[in-house]
Amino acid sequence: MINSTSKSIITKFRGGVHPKDKKAPGRKRIEDASLPSKVIIPFHQHIGTPARPTIEVGDQVKKGQKIAEATGFVSANIHSSISGKVTSIARNLYPALGRSSIAAVIESDGKDEWVEGIKPHDPDLFNAQQIIETIIEAGIVGMGGATFPTHVKLIIPEGKKVETILLNGAECEPYVSADHALMLEEPEKIIDGLKIIMRITKAQNAFIGIEKNKPDAIDVLSKVALNEKNIEVVPIKVKYPQGWENMLIKAILHKEVPSSKLPLDFGIIVSNVSTVNAISNTIRLGHPLIERIVSVNGSGIAEPKILRVRIGTLFSDLIKQCGGLSGEIGKIIAGGPMMGASMSDMNVPVAKGTNNILVLSKKETKELQPRACIRCGRCIDVCPVGLIPRMIALNTQKGMIKASEAYFPLDCKECGCCAYVCPSKIPLVQLIQFAKTDITARQRAVKAK
Repeated sequence: MINSTSKSIITKFRGGVHPKDKKAPGRKRIEDASLPSKVIIPFHQHIGTPARPTIEVGDQVKKGQKIAEATGFVSANIHSSISGKVTSIARNLYPALGRSSIAAVIESDGKDEWVEGIKPHDPDLFNAQQIIETIIEAGIVGMGGATFPTHVKLIIPEGKKVETILLNGAECEPYVSADHALMLEEPEKIIDGLKIIMRITKAQNAFIGIEKNKPDAIDVLSKVALNEKNIEVVPIKVKYPQGWENMLIKAILHKEVPSSKLPLDFGIIVSNVSTVNAISNTIRLGHPLIERIVSVNGSGIAEPKILRVRIGTLFSDLIKQCGGLSGEIGKIIAGGPMMGASMSDMNVPVAKGTNNILVLSKKETKELQPRACIRCGRCIDVCPVGLIPRMIALNTQKGMIKASEAYFPLDCKECGCCAYVCPSKIPLVQLIQFAKTDITARQRAVKAK
């Protein structure tokens, strides 16, 4: 066990930044969002292959009904979040950079009826395989933003062993406060979900990393975990990108995971507090993943709120429930300002990985016009991976993407630290993303030959 008096405030990793957190002022309680009159539910809300629709236009569906099934090991089931009629299955906007997805449009019938067969389970009566099968059926994915199908992490390959579970409660990105609210209001479910995955992976201990700027969450979860001998809440230094799993591992366990390895290679599984909360709901209540907590905030929102939201609810509906827009709007972002994606339309749906809706005023965004690089080197200083972002970006701008490969763009985690400190406001992350897309496409083409 880590001695909380000696190591719980140690967190050192290279680079990183200290942006102002700009979380919602005061204690915001979670409110239930209104039942949407319509949802748009994408079939690709996860890393891996899209789910295959099991419904047709004109079908009547109920809340919790599976409407698309996983198409491979790295894939996830999709369920309806309301009861009503399927009016369309077509390509729609998706809350991620440059992406769209085939999605079902479902018009609510106002009844909000659960599909038959939803029932609670007793995890003590389930073996590990039954729990994993229930998680697969529920379509649970990583809800911290990565959306990696959860069962893939929990099915341990032969020859591997899990020693430690790290639970990510850092929520280090500015504005985002969904996990914080969840830790305060549902700590018992978080500990319950954590204990469930500890049991099925046979992990010997677990640590919950929470940044020190959330002392109330640290206190609440510490009290709930007080009698759990193998679970410890670890206050960690406030530093972005503390929530990236490799940084969390370095901060709490003092281990370095190279880019060619996975945490599991070191006996570690990292999960998010919202993900284990969903696991508890699935096992205890029988609920598939059809809702999540979303914070809605920014200078362009009249009344910032934290909402419990049905998957597929439109951003525009949630913004209305927060008093609407305030002033002249510059950007609407799915996620936070560091790693989020700018949206061209408010009628984009909440997906499983949507933890925040950020609306910025025009005044805040007009200062982001790019200029020429002044070679200050700040992007190099703050990169937590140790890359040279300006060289990747420079080569990409010149169309010399092969030359950029010498600077390891595929190792970039797109945390946004480089763009945050760039005095020239160069869109470094977007340029690196472009290079990564081109490189991976060429690699796939070579493998296909």
